[in-house]
Amino acid sequence: MTREQLEHVLRAAAAIAQENSLVVVGSQAVLLPFPDAPAALLVSREVDLYPALHPERADLIDGAIGAMSSFDETFGYYADGVGPETAVMPADWMRRARLFYFGEITAVCPDIHDLAVSKCAAARDKDADYVRVLLEHGMIDPAILEERLRALDPAEHPVEQLVAWARRRAQEAKP
Repeated sequence: MTREQLEHVLRAAAAIAQENSLVVVGSQAVLLPFPDAPAALLVSREVDLYPALHPERADLIDGAIGAMSSFDETFGYYADGVGPETAVMPADWMRRARLFYFGEITAVCPDIHDLAVSKCAAARDKDADYVRVLLEHGMIDPAILEERLRALDPAEHPVEQLVAWARRRAQEAKP
């Protein structure tokens, strides 16, 4: 995906949801703070997002421009309408979030370390690759990532396992 494609999805999603503030989570959110992110981070065809003020409208987005929609078939990329619960991040992630403006549209993007936390929590092979690339390119600091992982509620998440998982990615990322 490219930054231009991300912007296209944001414009379409805002029109469908009738809301100009969208929260972008997931791998392609990296294009907001890093428009020239390494190609290895841009392999996904989907933008995970939800309307900031009316997250319940994510279903409208998913139905209109989601996977296998005519939008997807026409452009080769799509929106995945998700909810606030989709990305596991520290409870205070919004304090660190940045706003990006595209005309009348505001994209709310979590800090890259908080996005990395969500990848650690998902812990799939593709998430390991993603976190490893972030580390290899110095886009995240392993100490900050560990601090953010430790900010997760241990009653809901296996924090020590997630920290160990992130440490393995940091070791793999070393030259």
